[in-house]
Amino acid sequence: SMSLREHALSLFRSAVGTVRPAAMLKRAVKLQGDICPQLLVKGRVFPVKRDLYLVGFGKAVLGMAAAAEEILGDHLIRGIISVPLGIQESLQRAGMQEMLLKPHSKIQVIEGARNNLPDPEALKGAVAIQELAEGLTTDDLLLVLISGGGSALLPAPVPPILLKEKEELTKMLASRGAAIQELNVVRKTLSLLKGGGLARLAYPAQVVSLILSDVIGDPLDIIASGPTAASSHSVQDCLQILTKYNLLHNLPKSVETVLSSSPTKPTASEDYSHVCNIIIGSNSLALDEAKRQAEGLGYATLILSAAICGEVSRVAALYCQLIRLVCRRFASLGEGPLGDEVRGSLLQLAAELEIPGLNLAEFLQALQGLEPERPVCILAGGETTVQLRGTGKGGRNQELALHVGLGLHRAQAMETSSPLERCEIIFLSGGTDGQDGPTEAAGAFCSPELVDEALQEGLHVEAFLSNNDSYTFFSQFRGGHHLLVTGLTGTNVMDIQAILIRAT
Repeated sequence: SMSLREHALSLFRSAVGTVRPAAMLKRAVKLQGDICPQLLVKGRVFPVKRDLYLVGFGKAVLGMAAAAEEILGDHLIRGIISVPLGIQESLQRAGMQEMLLKPHSKIQVIEGARNNLPDPEALKGAVAIQELAEGLTTDDLLLVLISGGGSALLPAPVPPILLKEKEELTKMLASRGAAIQELNVVRKTLSLLKGGGLARLAYPAQVVSLILSDVIGDPLDIIASGPTAASSHSVQDCLQILTKYNLLHNLPKSVETVLSSSPTKPTASEDYSHVCNIIIGSNSLALDEAKRQAEGLGYATLILSAAICGEVSRVAALYCQLIRLVCRRFASLGEGPLGDEVRGSLLQLAAELEIPGLNLAEFLQALQGLEPERPVCILAGGETTVQLRGTGKGGRNQELALHVGLGLHRAQAMETSSPLERCEIIFLSGGTDGQDGPTEAAGAFCSPELVDEALQEGLHVEAFLSNNDSYTFFSQFRGGHHLLVTGLTGTNVMDIQAILIRAT
């Protein structure tokens, strides 16, 4: 029989597989009919009256474009995509031919945004995309491919603002502590293509956007700064943010010009009936696939949330308490004072973390209702944050796994004949893009035995955690056996966590 670890790995792989560009596009998009061709996207029909064009921007867009070109065939007249610097070479090296365009492709690839920052190359891509969109007519259809990282790859400041001026303003805001949402509002206001700008320029052509979401809750106007979604913000919002950070009086002349001549109402009142935005890949879709697989392997499976966020040590505490609760169920200890205490601390942690849309009481009820003897799988996804205190190497997934390992070890040490000892437990956390921080790992596995086993090898988990050095720990521990290494996946829907538990 497969080990829990092998099960966890296969769940992670199937979750990622379902949001890989080719699989995702082939599920969502079909082209049918020769005389009057129609584009079918998730059950919606778009007649191809005249010419079909394609534009795209984002970290996963190269693979999406390769799949789209295969589906569209000769109906595609021309395409332009803006993708991260060096991505074609990376995919070539990784042997991922299926993510690359064919030699005689009609799609032009422009690489830019070194270190995920807008640069002159990305600007060149944005200008080419802008010109293509402006030239479209009523009978044309524009297919837009969007994935995370699209914002830096589509910089087109409203003239006369220069890219450099917009960058400096963004940097000043960031250095004064502006939140990412605030930065996005300012960026969108000063941008030609973001905040629905691309869709406005493509009018009157039909615009169909296929979106791979890397943002919690899949908000259309936030993913890649929403080039084809109506913006919910106005110039007033932008001015308010600049006032809040004391920047209103030292703005570049060009920014003042643009702000004073912009319409003051949000653009949401404009007509976007020529646009259709469709999410074809997200964390929730990946989790649904993992759940199907887990049930096939015999697990009673529940999805906790696709919006897990918060500091890793707090999220780890939530997972540890959940694991304790499941193990108490297996040991038929259920409620009782300690059970109530675990439950209480779970509800408190959930309230503190403010995970959007999570109803923990309902989840715990569902947990109680599971068949008592079946092994349990709990799945979750989202994006945690790490507070950097040390100078080590790691990523949020490896650090989360290490925190969970430590938490389970401490919980076991606290109770005599702990229910945890009567269960086999594995926890996995991984980034769906195959990268966790600046390392080649996507994440890591842990179990309650991790801390003791590491001590035998002279490795102190607490010391590594206080230096944010999870990667060094996992590469030294058991020869790196607990690292999750998948290589580049060519997709990104944030992170996935799996908890597998069976009674021994």
